[in-house]
Amino acid sequence: MACGCGGGEATAAAESEAYLASEAVREAREQVAELCRLAYPLGWVSGTGGSITVKVHDPAVPLADQLIVMSPSGVQKERMVAEDMYVLSADGKVLSAPAAKPWPNKPPKCTDCAPLFMKAYQMRGAGAVIHSHGIETCIATMLDPGAKEFRMTHMEMIKAIKGHGYRDELVIPIIENASYEYELTDSISEAIAAYPKATAVLVRNHGIFVWGDSWISAKTQAESYHYLLDAAIKLYHLGVDWTTPEHGPINSVKRQGRILSPGTPNDCHSAESSKQCVVLDIEGTTTPISFVTDVLFPYARDNVRKHLTSTFDSEETKEDIKLLRSQIEDDLRNGTVGAVPVPPDESGKEEIINSLVANIESMIKADRKITSLKQLQGHIWRTGFEKKELQGVVFEDVPEALKNWHASGIKVYIYSSGSREAQRLLFGNTMYGDLRQFLCGYFDTTTGNKRETRSYLEISQSLGVDNPSHILFITDVFQEAVAAKNAGFEVLISIRPGNGALPENHGFRTIKSFSET
Repeated sequence: MACGCGGGEATAAAESEAYLASEAVREAREQVAELCRLAYPLGWVSGTGGSITVKVHDPAVPLADQLIVMSPSGVQKERMVAEDMYVLSADGKVLSAPAAKPWPNKPPKCTDCAPLFMKAYQMRGAGAVIHSHGIETCIATMLDPGAKEFRMTHMEMIKAIKGHGYRDELVIPIIENASYEYELTDSISEAIAAYPKATAVLVRNHGIFVWGDSWISAKTQAESYHYLLDAAIKLYHLGVDWTTPEHGPINSVKRQGRILSPGTPNDCHSAESSKQCVVLDIEGTTTPISFVTDVLFPYARDNVRKHLTSTFDSEETKEDIKLLRSQIEDDLRNGTVGAVPVPPDESGKEEIINSLVANIESMIKADRKITSLKQLQGHIWRTGFEKKELQGVVFEDVPEALKNWHASGIKVYIYSSGSREAQRLLFGNTMYGDLRQFLCGYFDTTTGNKRETRSYLEISQSLGVDNPSHILFITDVFQEAVAAKNAGFEVLISIRPGNGALPENHGFRTIKSFSET
């Protein structure tokens, strides 16, 4: 296939009879058959249940236009071969169906999961989707019949889930089962839309749908989800709470309704407090602004060239450069001051780095709250913390407040424009020791702009509270306070040394120390 095809030409070529017989399609067919054989002994596709689908990987065809291979319905998944697969167009039209087999085989039929798979492809840009009927995926949804989410934190295998770290809280939406899988289409669509960070949806008493940008990503995450769900079931029998960082004992109240509560994360409230969760800003709230402006920013600025040079060929830095290129292209189109073009890859390492450094220095000077910059800064700061050249600074009242909230069963989260990695580095390396043990999760600009109400609505959905007013948000920035209030949060404004002035008659309660909360 010619790489120079336009979108429509590429789509038409990909749907041609010749292309359906191509090596790329054959490999995708064989891949699905192999994945089903591997899934069978795990119990994911036993009894003809479950299904797997992948996109036909072809660099010459845009992801959105790539063909889709799906396993058939109602067949012995461990006995399938490449010729048993269905091939669909990018919009779900069947282009190739398998030939019928003699009795006792059933007539061929495309998987009933097809419309659900299409939602993951269309709404998430997935490259593969796995639907498992593994027993652990069913039992985990039965522990609390009314739960709308499954939650877990502080388990090593959470790191295998895209966008998550060991200390993050994993949240999997749960939808109710139906008599036929196609009847789940609207429910799974709503869940995918409501949980933009999720890579899986549980179906109560049924199974799980897991997607990734490739078959490797989908398989890795599916294995990890099954492990974590199985662990939760076993911990439940042992009376151990998997939803809290310390994994303490489950009390009888939790067993009866709070382990997987639909909107009340475990230990988010005590009898004396109406607030279930606290969300904290960093700069000017937990940490002096001067530490960020006079220590962290200069460290990143002074070390950016050395970092890019020494890590240029690493996958992490390649991803950082990819994000920066995209941001700089937008800046150039918008006429952003300080933006300069980045040469193509073939121009050479030194020339590319020179242009990147010029752009990054301009971004830092303007204190831009953009993901591409914050992600790179986090990676530079990581080196600084590892070399003990940096140490996190927090106000003296912060450690005691975090301990008290934690002891009261109130979950505390961070929402900062700095990357989640940078947040963990700061709180993990303070003069008071590692404070991450008192934190349940982190949000950054991938959640959204901190001055936009929809970002706080997204956080509210992620935390799963019954009402946004059950979340207390503390910040030093008036515009952030307004956005959070419009989302229904309770809000306090932090007054710390070096913070900017507030508008007169701003209407918010202010505090000078967390002890005042």
